Amino acid sequence: MSSSSQPKSEENDELEAAVDQAISACGGDMRATIRALIVANEYLESEVGELMKAVSHAYARGRFSSYSG
Repeated sequence: MSSSSQPKSEENDELEAAVDQAISACGGDMRATIRALIVANEYLESEVGELMKAVSHAYARGRFSSYSG
């Protein structure tokens, strides 16, 4: 096995552990797990939208300058 496959394996192991944890948190009920993940995703999308608005307003008011590299 090549060394380049090692990080992928570790990422996959972490993902599988997170999946198991989510299912366990919902008492093994797959539908409840999916429902909880959808609700969490909608919440995070809402938060991202609010943060984007806040940054846009601050940028427009000159509180942030563009990155010049």
